[in-house]
Parts: sequence; structure tokens; C-alpha cells
Amino acid sequence: MFITLLLLCLLSGSPSQTIVVHRIGARRTVVTGNPSNVEHILKTNFANFPKGKPLTEFLGDLLGCGIFNVDGDLWSTQRKLASHEFRIKSLREFVVNTLEEEVEHRLIPLLEEAAESQKILDMQEILRRFAFDTVSKVSLGSDPFCLDLTRPLPPLVKAFECAAEISARRSTAPLYLMWKIKRALSIGSEKKLKEAVKVVHGSVHEIIQNKKKVFERKGERSESHDMLSRLLLAGHSEEVVRDMVISFILAERDTTSAAMTWLFWLLSKHPDITLKIVNEVENVVVQRNGTEKLGFDDLQKMRFLRACLCESMRLYPPVPWDSKHAEVDTVLPDGTWVGKGDRVTYFPYGMGRMEELWGKDRFEFNPDRWFDIESGCAGDKVLKSVSPYKFPVFQAGPRVCLGKEMAFIQMMYVMASVLRRFEIRPVCGGHGKWFECKYVLWIWEKMRNWVALIEFNPLI
Repeated sequence: MFITLLLLCLLSGSPSQTIVVHRIGARRTVVTGNPSNVEHILKTNFANFPKGKPLTEFLGDLLGCGIFNVDGDLWSTQRKLASHEFRIKSLREFVVNTLEEEVEHRLIPLLEEAAESQKILDMQEILRRFAFDTVSKVSLGSDPFCLDLTRPLPPLVKAFECAAEISARRSTAPLYLMWKIKRALSIGSEKKLKEAVKVVHGSVHEIIQNKKKVFERKGERSESHDMLSRLLLAGHSEEVVRDMVISFILAERDTTSAAMTWLFWLLSKHPDITLKIVNEVENVVVQRNGTEKLGFDDLQKMRFLRACLCESMRLYPPVPWDSKHAEVDTVLPDGTWVGKGDRVTYFPYGMGRMEELWGKDRFEFNPDRWFDIESGCAGDKVLKSVSPYKFPVFQAGPRVCLGKEMAFIQMMYVMASVLRRFEIRPVCGGHGKWFECKYVLWIWEKMRNWVALIEFNPLI
């Protein structure tokens, strides 16, 4: 967190919103919050800025040759394959049906039970469990039952969290070779990573084998809607399928839960904005003649809720920065020289807090900044078309997130379903740890007159 704040201060003080960082034993790093530079990196000069070997090695043991950890032809092939699958209407419908089942039959009852018994729940953890359940059903066609608190977490879930954490920590090592030496010797965190990756790969392999047996036994291929089944039935190898679905899980496991966690926290400080969301949701429900079930078309009508999510991710992007490596010497649009092999990082967290990009009220939570007012329809607001290079939360250019709309569907379904039933207010917890701020959420169900406590730990 300290490094994040330091980078924010340095970028804000730079006339070009770009700085150069020199570290002993590491390549030169260019950090930018300049939209023109971001567009140059992610689109205009895309071929010159792959992830690069230094970054793909960090996650290589876990992700293998998955789409989020490769460059060149291997990435292009998987991108075309995944893009085709994400465009299929039946997958979208499967996602919405999965959300309905998970929200209505697990998440809401869990919150209701906590309210009735006045139990304390960690909302951040609950949302992470929810996200893992959902992405496992959609990607693997497998249900880990993470939201069933009476069950222990499955080995796959624990191993995935361990592997993802250690892999990410490699990038923060003071010396690049340090983790490689530990891996070669199979000691410390690298030994734990090896064991965790073995569990993850083994668990997914077992799911793949069971799925193939079902195909052979039933032969009812048309009923298979999860991503794993689609990829297997398309004839792709087990290793390719394994690495792709693991990449999908990693991409969604923490991102959507983090975004929802922050929005719940922000709304708890802005009851007026919460009321607007509730009114919008209720109006959509009324238009359906009171039908409780929310569909894809209903979610598309909730423009204010979408604006709130965008505003929350502007302030607290799930992925605060992302990096590439230069293939050849080049110069960024702002005049910054980049040498071959240099690391180039764009910084969504800092960009969301720059006065040059968002104005003097950049630190305020203001969803209205995402709207235009139609001149012909007084009071009728439409969402602005904001440049993805100014707001690169979902990346941009050829590698723009394929699951962007699917992520919005999930987040909007959860937020709409919970907010129309509960009001959330924070009370300071006072645990006294640096950069840790815990909150207690007062949950008030509007249908009844009782209150419960739910502990909430926003990501820092």
C-alpha cells in the first residue's frame, strides 16, 4: 500500500504523468498514468509491448500456457477461441441462471441467517467464496460449495489461494533470482507453491476426466454449458483446456469480489446513492409486473448501478497496475524513452486519482460523472463513452478483458439482489494494525425489524 501511495504522489507531481524507476539488480521500469501512453502500450504499439518472459515466469507454474500468461501466436490462438465462446448467447444465459441459483439459494439465506442469529460475518470473505463458487460452476461445471460455511473449504480452493498468493509475491522479491534459487532448491515458499500447484492441476485434471466420462456415458452434449465442457467438446487437448480454465478462475476469483467489497463500503457512507440504486432496481422489478427474477435485459436497464460500479473501480480498481516489457527501443507519446527489455507499467489506481483526468473532485465518490444529459430528454441520463485508456480497469486494445460484460452481469446481479433487501452501515472496528481498517456492517432487512452485525474488511 505504501508503494502504491508513493507512486500516486510521484505521478501526480510529474508534468507528463510518467516516472522512471531504477532498482539495483533489476531492469529500468517506466510507470505511467498518461492515457496517451497507455493507448500506445495497449493498442498503437501493441506488438512491441508483450507481457514478456519476466512476468510470465511469475505465474508460469500455476497458469502454464493459459491465455493470460502467454504472448504471440499462442495467445492469439487462445484469444480467438475464448472470444468465440464468450459471444455465445447460451453461455450468457448459463451465467445468469448460475447467479440466480447462487444468490437466491445461498448468499441471501446466509445473510438472513446471520441477521436472525446476530452472527458476525466477514463480508469480504463471503464475497470471495461467492465468486469462487460462481466461477467454478461457469468455468469447470463443478460446485465447490464455498458458501456453505458448515463445510470445510475444498483442497482445490485452498491450494488455488496459496498458489496465487505465492506466485504474485514473486514479483515483489528484492532480487529477481531469489525466488528462482528457492524454486531450484525446493525450499520455503517455493516448496509450498509446488505442492499447491500439484493439487490445483491434479484437481482440474480429475474434473476433466470425470467430465469426459459423462460425455462418453450420456452423449448429451447439448446440455453442457460450462466453459470446460465447451472447450473439451471442441476437441482441444486436456493441457490447453486445463490452463485456460485455470486462467479464467484466476482472473475472476478476486477481481469481482474486490470490486463489490469496495462498492458496499462506499455505499455505506452514501445512503442517498444507495437509495437511488434501490429505486432503480425496484422500478425494473415493477416493469416486470413484480416478477422477482432478474434477467440479463433487466440488468442492462440499471444504468445508475453500473455507473456506481465504474466509479467504485475508478477509485479502487481490482488490479491497481499492470506491466508489459518492451521488445525494442521506443519512445512513448510523452517523450519518455523506453529501452529494449525495460518494464513498462500503467497505473489504473493512480489514474483514477489524477486531477488532470477526473477534475478537482477526483477523490469523491460521484457516480453522476459517468452520465451525459440528453438535450432532447430532460432528466434522462445516458452513460458516457469513457476512453478505456483513461479508465483501463479492464485493460484495452487487443487484450481487453473478454469477460468484462460477464463481470458486470455478476456484480450488478449481486448488488441489486442484496441492496434491495439490506441496508449496510459501517462502524469502526479499531483493531490497531497499519493499513488494515475493519468495519462492522449493520444489516437491516427491510422486510422485518431486526438488526445483525457483519464484519467487513475492505481491501487495502
